Amino acid sequence: MHPVFFEIGPIDIRFYSLMYILAMGLGYNLLSAEVSRKKLPLSKNDILNLVLFAVAAGILGARLYYVIFRWDYYGASLEEIFAIRRGGLASHGGFIAGAAAGWLFLRYHKISFPKLADAALPLVVLGEACIRFGNFMNGEAHGFPTNMPWGVVFPPGSPAGSQFPAIPVHPTMLYQLFYDLLVFAVIWCACRKKPHKDGFLAALTVILYSSGRFFIEGLRADSLYLGHFRVAQVVCLAFGLAMVFFIFNGNLYRQNPSAHRRS
Repeated sequence: MHPVFFEIGPIDIRFYSLMYILAMGLGYNLLSAEVSRKKLPLSKNDILNLVLFAVAAGILGARLYYVIFRWDYYGASLEEIFAIRRGGLASHGGFIAGAAAGWLFLRYHKISFPKLADAALPLVVLGEACIRFGNFMNGEAHGFPTNMPWGVVFPPGSPAGSQFPAIPVHPTMLYQLFYDLLVFAVIWCACRKKPHKDGFLAALTVILYSSGRFFIEGLRADSLYLGHFRVAQVVCLAFGLAMVFFIFNGNLYRQNPSAHRRS
C-alpha cells in the first residue's frame, strides 16, 4: 500500500483525495435521484451547490475539531494547523459542520431539513466508507496490535507503521469501511422507500452508525481524548441517545400510512 496513486511531475495524486472525489460524485448522483423521487424543489445545480458547500464546511470542521482536541501539539506549532496534507481530520467534526452547512442551505431554500436529511445522511455514511479506504492506503486511523489472522503490518513511514513497526495491528479503518457499507445497505435498500415520518431514517442512520463506531473506536490506537475518555465514543453515545429520544418523542417509529409511496 502507498498513499500516492500516481505522480505527474512534481504533482502527486493521492488515494485519500481520490476517495473524497469518489464520495462527492456518489453523493451528488444518488442525492439527485432521491431528491427527484421525493419531488423536492431543488435543481441539479442546487444539489451540486449543497454538496460542495457541505463538503467544504465538513473539511474545515473536521480540521478544527482535530486541532482543538490536539491543542497540546498545535498550540506549540501553529504553522502545522494548515498542514492538512499530513493528516488530522476528525469525522465527527466534519459531520457536525457539514450538517450545519446543510441546515443553513436548506433554510435559505425553505426546504424541510429532516426530509432531506433522510436522503443525505445515509450518503454521508457511504462517503465515509470511501474515505476509510484512503485512510487504509495512508496507514492511519489504525488499531492496536493484534494476533488475529487479518492483522495488517503497515509500511515504515506510515502512522501505523511508525507507531507499531513490523507489528500486525487491527485494520480499524477497514472495520469502519465495511460497517459503513452495511449501515448504508440497510437504510438505502431496506428502509428508504417505506412510508416513515420525516427524520426517522436520518435518526436511525445516526443510531446505527454511532453504535458501530463506538465499539470500533475502542480498538483504535490514535483516538482523540478528553481526559480519560475517547472523544469519539462520548460523541457517539451522546448522538445515539439524542436520536433515540428524537424518534420516540416524535413517534417517528410509527409509519405514516398517508405517506405517498414512490418508486
